[in-house]
Amino acid sequence: MTNGWTLDPDEREALLRDHPPRYARVVAHHVTLDVRLSEPPQDVRAAVLGSTDDDQGVEALVVSIDGSVDRPDGSIYHITWSLGDGRSARESNDVLRERGWKEWDHPVPLTLKPARLR
Repeated sequence: MTNGWTLDPDEREALLRDHPPRYARVVAHHVTLDVRLSEPPQDVRAAVLGSTDDDQGVEALVVSIDGSVDRPDGSIYHITWSLGDGRSARESNDVLRERGWKEWDHPVPLTLKPARLR
């Protein structure tokens, strides 16, 4: 069980249209806060700031929450955007740590809803 925020469905569709996923399995579902049982904050200011891609099947969008990309566990807030065969969403953390990310020309505001995720 993890805690975080799900994307607004309309904003998700707009992001998918404006930033087509590179790999076959589209995830594009949520931003993780932590794996504890704490409740994520209700009202956060969120925006997509950039992206990363390992060119081998893991693509993620970097998200700021209340002005920071730094998650409490030391990783980076992100949305796993798409995955290739045999790749898993948790690998987004590794790709961000190893390759970093590229900032987009302008942030894309997001509306996020707190959620417990399986």
